[in-house]
Order: sequence, then structure tokens, then C-alpha cells
Amino acid sequence: MAKSVFDKVLAGKDVLIMAFGAMIGWSWVVNTGEWVSSAGAVGAALAFVIGAVMVLFVGLTYAELTAAMPQCGGELVFSYRALGKNGSYICTWMLLLAYIGVVAFEACALPTVISYIFPGFLKGYLYTIAGFDVYATWVAAGVAGAVLIMAINLLGTRASARLQTVFFALIAATGIALVAVSAVKGSPENLAAHAFAGGEGGDTSTFGSILTVAAMTPFLFVGFDVVPQVAEEINIPYKKIGGLMVLSILMGAAFYIMVILATVYAAPYEVIDASLRSQNGLVVADVVGYLFHSEAVGKVVLIGGLAGIITSWNSFMVGGSRVLYAMAQAHMLPPAFAKLNSKRKTPVNAILLVSALSVLAPFFGRRMLIWLVDAGSFATTAAYFIVSISFLVLRRKAPEMRRPYRVRRGRVIGALAVLTSGLMALCYLVPLSFSNCTLCPEEWVITGGWIALGAALYVVSRRRHGAQFGVQTQLELEPDQAPAEKGEETP
Repeated sequence: MAKSVFDKVLAGKDVLIMAFGAMIGWSWVVNTGEWVSSAGAVGAALAFVIGAVMVLFVGLTYAELTAAMPQCGGELVFSYRALGKNGSYICTWMLLLAYIGVVAFEACALPTVISYIFPGFLKGYLYTIAGFDVYATWVAAGVAGAVLIMAINLLGTRASARLQTVFFALIAATGIALVAVSAVKGSPENLAAHAFAGGEGGDTSTFGSILTVAAMTPFLFVGFDVVPQVAEEINIPYKKIGGLMVLSILMGAAFYIMVILATVYAAPYEVIDASLRSQNGLVVADVVGYLFHSEAVGKVVLIGGLAGIITSWNSFMVGGSRVLYAMAQAHMLPPAFAKLNSKRKTPVNAILLVSALSVLAPFFGRRMLIWLVDAGSFATTAAYFIVSISFLVLRRKAPEMRRPYRVRRGRVIGALAVLTSGLMALCYLVPLSFSNCTLCPEEWVITGGWIALGAALYVVSRRRHGAQFGVQTQLELEPDQAPAEKGEETP
């Protein structure tokens, strides 16, 4: 048993805001039109319901495991206790791709919102990638954002939590305003006219279109799983940690569905289609501009989008750096990433590495957004699949483990989590006649390259550290956070 080296600085509201803010990034502004075009308004909303249900099953397994093993690294600890060193390494390495993918995603999203607000922003043409022109100002904006988020995280977890709270308020205000304006100025006919898409000469059926959008959602719901990464820094009873994780998933699903329905309710589909065909394709902002006959008013929506970029970017910088730190502590990665700032208790080198990778993303242009969404979604579902298996294994292997947040009908929930996350992961690997979410060549390169890098580091680390590779140190629980009796169950 050992004591945590981190300071407990996160309150319950900080945990909820960090998880929700991680889920609500820039996608709701930049991808809403694509979701609606693919599946229709109701179809897209149903897709998010499907995604939320799948993630909720997984979230319940996370809630129980996090409360039982509140240790930095989360999935690393869960899968190690259940599956051993190899399973732990695979699970955490795939999750790291998803986290770094989000951080890089936001580095590409920031120049998008700036170029929309300021049409003359793009200057200094550099080159073209996948049909997208990359400009010097585009790259500079993304790099500057990455440096800013890095600086905030180096100041400590408390500084990150304060930043998260401020920008969460902006997201909430924007979402409420969008729904209110849509309700007043929109029309039910708009919603009825494009409730569903697909099935009429398209490449996919209506069901396939819904499934295609649903397959994107794991990447969009990634965020609740940031909580296990900072479990050692949370200052609330362990049982409440699990409940907050589940609540964050429900809040995230409600927000996405609200934005989809409000956007289509507000304007005829012709407006949405015209926006998709434009250079920026920021449908939510264009719809608000249409309602007020003013581009300037439409751009106000982007304040919420910008806030979403910051909250998601910040959360995954925290999560990704803690995953790197935990892997280094377990001798799975070079020990340099386990270096902790003695004053602010931040994993300095881990933050610097994640920041360096996000700095590279803008150089690949906007198309990188889609590649990262799909590659990150596959990596997410793969990690969720392994965690879900770990949940079932530990229910059988360690029934005596104290579980402050104990899920009812655990075997059923665990089996559903394994089934749904496994099917979602399979959709990215196997071409299906009713869907088109299989990884494209660029996404295979990203995923395959990441797996190859992980395999190389695995071999090096096992040779260097021998029996110490993957070994976890169990932490001593704080007395004021002592878990409930092992038989207590939580709905």
C-alpha cells in the first residue's frame, strides 16, 4: 500500500464539469449538418440515443471500477487487476490514441472557428492536403492554442478546473439560447420535412444511415472516462464519483440531441444543405444567421463553439497526460514521463509530449478532423471493450472487492457493455452492407501506425524493465473516503 502523490483539489462540480466539458467540444458546431444530412433530424437524434445507451452501459462499468480503484491511470489499473500486464497495456495504449486524437482534433478546430469569424483570416498559402488548402495563419492559430492549453495545465489541476468552469458556463448559455430562438422562430414543418434520410437511392438504408451516425458517437461521448485519470485528485466520497460519471453521459447526450433537433426545427433543410456546401460548413451558426438575417448574429453561436473547444482540449490534456504518467509509473513507457512537478503536482513531461503532438495536427489541415474522429472512435470502442471485459472478470475473480458504487445486475450490464462496444468496434473494421463507417485508408494509417508504435515500445519496455513491466502499486484509501460495504448496490 502507498499514499497518493497528488493533491486532492477537485470538488464534485469540478468532476462533472470536466467530464461534460470533455464531451462537448466543437463537433456540435462543425458536424451537426453532416449528422442531419446523413440520417435526418430524428434519425440523427436516434443515433445519439443508440450511442448514449451503448456508452451508458460502459459508463456504469467505469463508475463501479473507478469508485473501487480510484487511482491515476484508471483503465490501466482496471485492466491490470483483471487481465494482467498485456491486456492492461493494449487497453491503455488504445485509449491514449483517443485522448491524443481529441487534443489534436481541437488544435485543428480552433483555426476553423477563427476563419469563420474573420473571413480574411487565412493568409500565407502553404500546401493542399486532401483538397484542403493549408495556410500559415491556420497553422499559427492551432499552434498558439496548443501552447496556451499546455501553459494552463503546467500551472496545475486547480487552474485547469477554474478554466473549465468559466467556459462551461458559455457552452450552457449558448445551448439554451439556441433552443429558445429555435422554438420561437422555427417551424414543425422543417423538422417533419427532414426527419429521416437514406433508403431512397442512397448508398445506405435508413437504418444504415442511423447506424453510420451512431458509430461516430463513441468519439463524441469520450469524456466521462477522463474522471478515472484524475481519481487521485478528487476530494469527494468515492461512491459519488461513479454517480457523477453516469450523470455526465446523460447530460452530454441531452445536449447533442437538443442541438440537432433545434437546428433542423429552426430552418428549412435547404438552408442546412447550402451551409454544408459552403467552404466552412458551420451549420448551426449559419442557421442562426438565417433566422436573424445576419451573419454577425450567427457568429455569436461560435462563442459556445469556442468554449467547447477549450473545455474539451483542456480535459483531454489533463486525461492524456495522466495516462502517460500512469504508464510510465508502471514501467510501460520511458520513466521520464513519470516526472511530477514537486510544487504543482503535474506530470510535466507527459504534458509536454501531448502538447507537442497537438502542435503537429494543424499542419495536416481540416481533413485531419474526420480522420481523427474515426480513428479515435475505433480506439475508444476498443478500450471500452477491454474495460467491460475487465468489469466482468473482476466480478468473478474478486467478488470480495469493496465497491462503493456497485451496479445492480452487474453481469447483465457488463455483458451488454461488452456486446455493444464490441459491435461498435467491429463496424470500423468490417465493411457492412447497411453502413459506411469502415476506416478509410488515411484512418488505417493513423490506427496502424499507432499500433505499430505501441508494439515497438512494448518490446523495448519489457526488455528494459523485465518483471517490473506493468506492475501496479495499490493505493491506500483515505479514511474520510472509506468505501461502503461491499454488498451495497447503486442503481
